[in-house]
Amino acid sequence: MQLPFPLAEAPDQITREKGRLLFAGETDFLKGVVAMNGLPEADRIEVCFAGRSNVGKSSLINALTGRKGLARASNTPGRTQEINFFTAGEEHYLVDLPGYGFANAPLAVVEKWQRLLKQYLSGRQNLRRAFVLVDHRHGVKPVDEEIMSLLDSSAVTFQCVLTKEDKVKAKDRERILDQVRERLAKHPAAFPELIVTSSEKGDGIETLRSTIATLI
Repeated sequence: MQLPFPLAEAPDQITREKGRLLFAGETDFLKGVVAMNGLPEADRIEVCFAGRSNVGKSSLINALTGRKGLARASNTPGRTQEINFFTAGEEHYLVDLPGYGFANAPLAVVEKWQRLLKQYLSGRQNLRRAFVLVDHRHGVKPVDEEIMSLLDSSAVTFQCVLTKEDKVKAKDRERILDQVRERLAKHPAAFPELIVTSSEKGDGIETLRSTIATLI
């Protein structure tokens, strides 16, 4: 029987090459945006990355692009307070959304970030997919479900990307995957495939590259 939300299969040679070519070209930081009027023109295919603080979002973007310092990793949760745009090749934007679940951030700052996030997700017509990053060690937390519900209401398709796979004990993997599948089943905007990654070991990076490269 087919599992709900199966693991994405490794890409075939053609799609793997598409992913390689997309990220073999120039990938550069374009701008950080703090208000809707600062968004670049919606003239490229766009994907965004969302995840709670310390989920490994910056490390994943750096692994994806092959540039270690492209997205700034920080030991301070919630340090990135902007929507950061990166160009990938001639036709794609990669968008790094502010981390959520910032326990130490002032309430007014959190509300401002959330307001900007809602406006962006609801109004960006060229946004093809959101990738919601979930720490494989912990599974889906209530704060992750908040962003998933926001994506549901914004009618933005999202795909769950599990991070830090190399830090999960073998005996815990299936149990955590079952929990993730159970939680995702409640969200109509969830794309029915999981991508499991390790930024440190490179696992799943080719699959994620190929997925982005084949979105139209």
